[in-house]
Amino acid sequence: MVSSLKDTVTLHNGVKMPWFGLGVFKVEEGSQVVESVKAAIKNGYRSIDTAAIYQNEEGVGKGIKEAGVPREELFITSKVWNSDQGYEKTLAAFDETLRKLGLDYLDLYLIHWPGKDKYKDTWRALEKLYKDGRVKAIGVSNFNVHHLESLLEDAEIKPMVNQVEFHPRLTQAELRDYCKKQGIQVEAWSPLMQGKLLDDQVLTDIAKKYNKSVAQVILRWDLQNEVITIPKSIKEHRIIENADIFDFELTAEDIEKINALNKDERVGPDPDTMVHGFE
Repeated sequence: MVSSLKDTVTLHNGVKMPWFGLGVFKVEEGSQVVESVKAAIKNGYRSIDTAAIYQNEEGVGKGIKEAGVPREELFITSKVWNSDQGYEKTLAAFDETLRKLGLDYLDLYLIHWPGKDKYKDTWRALEKLYKDGRVKAIGVSNFNVHHLESLLEDAEIKPMVNQVEFHPRLTQAELRDYCKKQGIQVEAWSPLMQGKLLDDQVLTDIAKKYNKSVAQVILRWDLQNEVITIPKSIKEHRIIENADIFDFELTAEDIEKINALNKDERVGPDPDTMVHGFE
């Protein structure tokens, strides 16, 4: 059982990644993101997830610096955006990400979306960055089973992580089974469905039973499904509350009730039709 913010999962290459972290999607560059990152680290978070397209890497880097925790205790993720896919462009994008973050290396670098036809070249660039020791682990985001199968036909190194939209209305059972068989760790983005689940009756009833919030129940459900989770918040009290999920455990029956809420419903784009930002 995951019992603290410091608990990690060991990726297939031996790198340890925290089960729980802070996402900064839609957190404004400048003081907002700096303060969010600092608040999270101050309150025990060690994993921060950003991306080039979020346009807040500089603020994330500043927050990391100001938090004053040794770099090696932190786990920092970023992602290459669609318009930077391809071998050379990805290598250049990675350099730019490191420059903005003010870091010497990343812990995890992901291909943000599969797109149509460049992700294999992009993956070769990630493999190079990994072999060169500039990133501790490499992975993908928003890859469906067929994208992964296609990537694995030519990949030298198997992705360590697949970060996907995952919440009680989109449980991704088939994809999670496939990733488990392949040794690819699943990570959730938008675990709270951007707030759309907070008044769901089933979740509300379960939350009452444990004297927890609906958000806490969902985040606990993520962990008990062996899915890494990175809820976003800009308010310190919410950052603390989101992480207050290590003192209870959902029963198998409650997990089944939550799993049954699945409707294959997305708040984000469908990876098979998402072409925004591709050239």
